[in-house]
Amino acid sequence: MIRVTGRLICATEGEAGIVRAMLPEHIRLSRAELGCLTFDVSPYADPLVWVLDESFLYRSAFEVHQARTRASAWFTATRQLKRNFRVEEIGS
Repeated sequence: MIRVTGRLICATEGEAGIVRAMLPEHIRLSRAELGCLTFDVSPYADPLVWVLDESFLYRSAFEVHQARTRASAWFTATRQLKRNFRVEEIGS
């Protein structure tokens, strides 16, 4: 299993507005992916920060997610945001 945890960090309220507008569809599409076990992105105490917790059944599912995300409207609109993520492989 692959687990991704971390934070998505906006520099401005304008960027945070983009995240709030686009996040529901990004979450919906991610959760629908084959091999996605969990996909949660929640607001943090700081209104410019979101906490991320994702898990994928296997590395290949995570790689497909990454490829889809990088080609998405979500990534185009949020590519400038700071992403402080940790990816770890759990089990075999």
